[in-house]
Amino acid sequence: MQVQILGTADSALPPDDDHPYRTGVWRPQVNEYDAWDLDVVEGEIPSDLNGVYLRNTETALFEPIKRYHPFDGDALMHAMSFESGTARYTSRFVRTDGFLAEQEAARSLWAGITEHPSNAIAEQGSGARTMMKDNGSTDVIVHRGQALASFYQCGEFWAMDPRSLDPQGRTDWTGPAVRPEWGRGFPSEGISAHPKIDEHTGDLLFFNYSAEAPHMHYGVVDASGELVTYEDIPLPGPRLPHDMAFTENWSILNDLPLYWEPQALADGYYSNTFNRDLPSRFALIPRHGTTADIRWFEADPTFVLHWTNAYEDGDEVVLDGFFQHNPTARGADRFAGQHKGFETLDMNVLEARPHRWRFNLATGECREESLSDRCLEFPMINGRHAGRRHRYSYEARCTHGLFAFDALVKRDVDAGTEELVEFAEGTFVSETVMAPRAGSTAEDDGYLVTFTSDLVNDVSECVVLDAAAPADGPVARIRLPERISSGTHSTWAPLEDLETHA
Repeated sequence: MQVQILGTADSALPPDDDHPYRTGVWRPQVNEYDAWDLDVVEGEIPSDLNGVYLRNTETALFEPIKRYHPFDGDALMHAMSFESGTARYTSRFVRTDGFLAEQEAARSLWAGITEHPSNAIAEQGSGARTMMKDNGSTDVIVHRGQALASFYQCGEFWAMDPRSLDPQGRTDWTGPAVRPEWGRGFPSEGISAHPKIDEHTGDLLFFNYSAEAPHMHYGVVDASGELVTYEDIPLPGPRLPHDMAFTENWSILNDLPLYWEPQALADGYYSNTFNRDLPSRFALIPRHGTTADIRWFEADPTFVLHWTNAYEDGDEVVLDGFFQHNPTARGADRFAGQHKGFETLDMNVLEARPHRWRFNLATGECREESLSDRCLEFPMINGRHAGRRHRYSYEARCTHGLFAFDALVKRDVDAGTEELVEFAEGTFVSETVMAPRAGSTAEDDGYLVTFTSDLVNDVSECVVLDAAAPADGPVARIRLPERISSGTHSTWAPLEDLETHA
């Protein structure tokens, strides 16, 4: 293995740190790497695996002002580039304004998700709840040849080269939907996780939300980089949407009964509440429609962190996601002090289960059903099927007591079967992408690519599996220069798409 350290971030955490999200599988990293001639410890790298696997990471660098939550960490992006049987690994911190300011100050400047906004030292902040650091550490997508890192509480798109991870600054747009009051081409309300890419059209679809009316907006950036649609999605009050879905003709947004408690907002802080007396509501809007075109549907109350996919089936729009049966962690031991709210990081406590909603455009009715009794989350599909009918989804099994994943599951939603892929004791996996084989025609003709963190042997690997039979074992295991921290979301960018925008 040939390794070059590209940089090292300043950090000031206690040497005897015992925080559960700054130790173990969440042990922070400070080094940025470029590594090639990687050690393949099992199998061989497929010659028809061509593209880039990108994964975002939240990593702590400084002690918080009051208390640390894993979602407060700075963004460290990892890229594994494959081409013609070779692989190259790169990692770089996302150069957000917040990251650069705290590196200069050598301390935390913004209040975290479980801190009161008044704790912030910096005079300004970002996000739907304000006074937070836009750390760009939630999601990553690739649009028009750029990797874009995003922040779940609404912020900028931080652009990088998807292979070298060289920073390319903030994203900006032109187009007919740009509003003059923004002062530039990017919405002043920011963009939330998770934007979506339609690989068939090149469209980027996004939403944002805030405490101010209309509380949500929806937008579309086309394949040329123009903002062509930006519409109000009026909600009855502030909500906390985290994800969206789309079909060939519809975009699906949600009004779920989890929101900031109104009196707390009036008092200047943010406290989540879940109203079980309110239904879940879904807004179906034509991709380039207006506010007046929205079709609303109601369903059982829940909160959904992530959607798997959506597609059209005759008069119906089918939506798959993960229904939380206990979104407020009722009955769980409550963490206080430095670990406030950590009970809601355990998907097993929230009881997240695969679920399906069917919206009938002719009758206005919604039908829904559970798809599995297994606690799963962080779904991925073949990106060529996004917005189209899918049969297979690849999901992470949630670890008990920790926001981490210890196994993968391939679900065949047509047959109703699940294929479990387990790893050695003490090994955790990342959100796993499906990378279609060059020239593939079948939906599962390709590879699953993930990063693993082995706490027992203190190593990390990039693991490649056959997407058609992942339980058969690795096609290849590729050693990384350092054990990497657990992280958040990932994406796969096919080489042919990158070359189109080179």
